[in-house]
Amino acid sequence: MNKKLIRYLVFFAVLLLAFYSALVYFTDFEKVKLPVINAVQAFSFTRHDGKQVSQSDVKNRVYVAEYFFTTCKGICPKMNKNMKEIYAAYKSDPEFLIISHTVNPETDSIPVLKHYADSLGAQTDNWWFVTGSKESLYKTARESYLLDDPKNSSININEQFLHTQFFTLVDKQGRVRGIYDGIKKDEVKQLLIDIKELLAE
Repeated sequence: MNKKLIRYLVFFAVLLLAFYSALVYFTDFEKVKLPVINAVQAFSFTRHDGKQVSQSDVKNRVYVAEYFFTTCKGICPKMNKNMKEIYAAYKSDPEFLIISHTVNPETDSIPVLKHYADSLGAQTDNWWFVTGSKESLYKTARESYLLDDPKNSSININEQFLHTQFFTLVDKQGRVRGIYDGIKKDEVKQLLIDIKELLAE
């Protein structure tokens, strides 16, 4: 009787272990990955230390892109306060990067961007503040990062002013994998999670 009981206990233990293993396997296998939303087109901008940077410089790196301007008193300080949290979480990872593009290149010169970067404690290894022609900056925002309606490019560039609170997440292959509201804490929290997922891909 005792031997039969032991056999039953062993059988159910093995059955339970098999069920648990299958559950773990299929849960991981069926995990929904972040969708591919768009592909980032070739770009070339000037970083806040004066260096030219292009798409080749972000190869094999996960990065978050945003648009801001240094004299902004509204959403930009809130956005970059949240961006500092993201920076703090991943600044030690050489495969992670933040690119902050100015929407006002006429005012945001290299020295101005450098001063702004320094005020946030941003190091050039992991957080770039970039400028370029207004046309190329806005084109990248609209056609690559999907941070504005591309139809707005039909307006005279001198009459345009792009002002968005959204962040775009790009994977190591230069593909857009998510867009997040940069002033909403719950979306910033999700962004932190999604960055980790892409770094592990």
